Amino acid sequence: MPAENMLPELAHVVIVGLLIVLPVGLIYKKAGFHPAWASLVFLPGFGLLLIFLQLAFVPWPNQQDNKTDL
Repeated sequence: MPAENMLPELAHVVIVGLLIVLPVGLIYKKAGFHPAWASLVFLPGFGLLLIFLQLAFVPWPNQQDNKTDL
């Protein structure tokens, strides 16, 4: 396969990768985690599970305490 035919395919892979990583990185940033954790998306199978488990069960650094003193 000539290299010039691979360039459009590689561009599609990069674009799809960015469409996945950027929103996940923004979610991590808003939760108070480092956005680099979004790279776990690229681990086959287990990476997405790690992301869901981390966001579900680890306390978020940006989480505000909603307790009010009465």
